[in-house]
Amino acid sequence: MRVHHLNCGTDCPLGGALFDGRSVAPLGRLVCHCLLIETPRDGLVLVDTGYGLRDVEHPHRGPHPRITRFMRGLLNIRLRAEETARRQIEALGFDAGDVRHIVLTHLDFDHAGGLEDFPQARVHLLDAEWQAASGPRRGFVTRNRYRPRQFDSVRQWRRYGAQGASWFGFDAVRDLEGLPPEILMVPLPGHSWGHAGVAIERPEGWLLHAGDAYFYRGEMREAVRRCTPGLAAYQRMMEVDRTARLGNQARLRTLSRAHAAEVRLVCAHDATEFEHAAAGRLL
Repeated sequence: MRVHHLNCGTDCPLGGALFDGRSVAPLGRLVCHCLLIETPRDGLVLVDTGYGLRDVEHPHRGPHPRITRFMRGLLNIRLRAEETARRQIEALGFDAGDVRHIVLTHLDFDHAGGLEDFPQARVHLLDAEWQAASGPRRGFVTRNRYRPRQFDSVRQWRRYGAQGASWFGFDAVRDLEGLPPEILMVPLPGHSWGHAGVAIERPEGWLLHAGDAYFYRGEMREAVRRCTPGLAAYQRMMEVDRTARLGNQARLRTLSRAHAAEVRLVCAHDATEFEHAAAGRLL
C-alpha cells in the first residue's frame, strides 16, 4: 500500500518557537498531518481530513460556526483551499469519489473539517468519540472542539468499541468494515474520550498515526520527554483525562524506542515530523 503524507491545514500561533520549537519569527507553524492510503482493492483511505473546503469558504457563518472565533484566534488558522484533502487528492489525479473510507483519530474541528468533501466515504471511528461529539456539548473546551456543522450530514458512520486484539501491547481494533487487515485502530484515550491512533502495516514496517496523543517530536523517541511550553499548555487545555493521556503517551514513547525498527510514529501537528515523513525520512 502506498502512503501519501498530506498537510491539510496550517496554524500559525503567536509564540513562534514556544510552540513549534524551531521558528525564529513571532509566529509558529503547526500542520494538520493526514494520510492518504492507496489500497490494492478498497480504493483510497484517508486518515483524518484536516480543514475542509466549507471551512475555507464559511468558517464563521451563522450562529453555529464551523470553527469558533476563539480557536481560530488562538491558533491563528490559515485556511487555504489548496491545502484541503480534496484539492490535494485531485492534484494527485484522483476524484473525491475514489476516497471510499475515512478513518478518524477523533472528531476535533481540525481533524474532521473535510468529512463533507467526501460524501460517499464510510467514516470509521471509536464509538466513544462519536458519543462525545454528538451528545450534549457541555463545557468550554467541548463546545470549541466539536463542531456539528462539520459532520452532521455524514450518514455512513462505522463505530467500534475500544477492545480488540493485542498490537505491541496495545489494544487494537481489527477487521474494520470494508478495510484491508493491514489497517488497524489503536485506542488512545485521554486527549478526547474516543481518541485513537491508526496503524498501517507496510512492507518496511508499521506506521502509526498517533493523532493528538502527542504534539511534539521530543515527546517520542527520547528517554526523557521534551515539549514546548505552548504545546504542553494546549495539550493540558484540551485533555479530558490527564492520567490516561500521559499514560498512553508514555506507552507510545516506550514503543517508539523499544520497537524503532518495526514501528514509526507520526503525530498530527508537528511540522518537522511532517516534513521528514513527506520526504520519506521518518524520524
